[in-house]
Amino acid sequence: MTDQDQPLLGRRGVRLPAALAERARAGLELIRSRRLRTGAVPSRGVAFVGTVWTGGAAQPGFGLVVLDGAGRVADLRPERGGMPSDLLVLGGINHWVVPALVDAHVHLSQPADGEAAGDWPTGLETGLVGLRDLASPLRQAQGWRTGHRPPPPGWPVIAVSGPVLTAPGGHQASCWAGATAEFVNSPVQARWTVQRLAADGVDLIKLGLDPGPDAGPTLPPAVVRAVVNAAHDAGLPVLAHALSAELVGRALDAGVDELARVPTERLPAALIERIAGSGMKVTSTLQRFFSSGHGRDAAANAADLVSAGVPLLYGTDSARSGAAPAVDPRELDRLANTGLGRLGALRAATEHSAGAAGMRRRTGRLRVGEPAALVLLPASPLVEPGVWRTPGAVFVDGRLTVSPNAPNHRAVRPAGATPSGLTAAADQGSR
Repeated sequence: MTDQDQPLLGRRGVRLPAALAERARAGLELIRSRRLRTGAVPSRGVAFVGTVWTGGAAQPGFGLVVLDGAGRVADLRPERGGMPSDLLVLGGINHWVVPALVDAHVHLSQPADGEAAGDWPTGLETGLVGLRDLASPLRQAQGWRTGHRPPPPGWPVIAVSGPVLTAPGGHQASCWAGATAEFVNSPVQARWTVQRLAADGVDLIKLGLDPGPDAGPTLPPAVVRAVVNAAHDAGLPVLAHALSAELVGRALDAGVDELARVPTERLPAALIERIAGSGMKVTSTLQRFFSSGHGRDAAANAADLVSAGVPLLYGTDSARSGAAPAVDPRELDRLANTGLGRLGALRAATEHSAGAAGMRRRTGRLRVGEPAALVLLPASPLVEPGVWRTPGAVFVDGRLTVSPNAPNHRAVRPAGATPSGLTAAADQGSR
């Protein structure tokens, strides 16, 4: 916990009216007792009570988030009474109500250990309402992609890059198998490949610039520039996997929009300044680096980037790291330790990640009149980020998901029958 977090803790003097506290406790208990996991919001809406952080530069404060029957934020205010007596209330004095998170770096085509691809937890029950899949066979990516449509019940919004573009025998050839990579060896082929992927509906283009563990070839500057120019002509952003100073410079020279990971080779100050001046964003995946023994230099680069004002995005590299998508408190702590602090890490995982290249439909903020995507946490995430492992409830896309203390919900896309029953139970509990 950093010094800048200190003023946000310890809400002394807050007193939750007994009647409201009882309603909040009874709401969660009713739904859990009936084993109803997910369903549409009650027709009269729902209220969440606790310490509210609306996202961005806002400061947390005790209050209410009231949603209407369509799932929009109807009211954000301190608790002052006067709330309709028939409204379902969830939360309590120790709870926090915060925007839901977006993971800007996952690999859905690489199943977690012991899992089959596409048949594993989606992460929504831990508070993930957006994922960005970076490197999958095109057909699989097209099946997961949300685009402008609402996601199926129980699923987050998913943006996709399709296969990564790399040099023949390069980084992705040694790190990945099958159709997760396409090889380009000339500017003409690069332009044609990007145009085809754009026509097939990907959300962004990913470049694999690194040579990989076998020291393979890398894409020459002319090909990198051809990819970026063709993608920008098609209205698509470009993200690059570039871990060395040389290849980060190559990405900057070509006009790449974002780095898929924090580089692991220590970057000189001049290059940090170039990144900051370019407007480039960088996704973290720091915990993955620490797990593989490259964390110290990556963390030092991340701290330099933060100091220079470069926006860091939250990303975990799951399931490449052997874990299915879920909010990872360790990654949040790694981000906090870059100088962002824990509130800044949450901002990176909400507002900043929601604005990652290719993402749509999420803002990472709670605003009156806009659709809600929020999480009810049982305690302060600024004191203990581990509370993300057991959120009390997640509300997104007009649906309320109430999680037990051990989230293990599995959903297979395409979704089958829509879960039902929550609305009736919630309405009964609010009478």
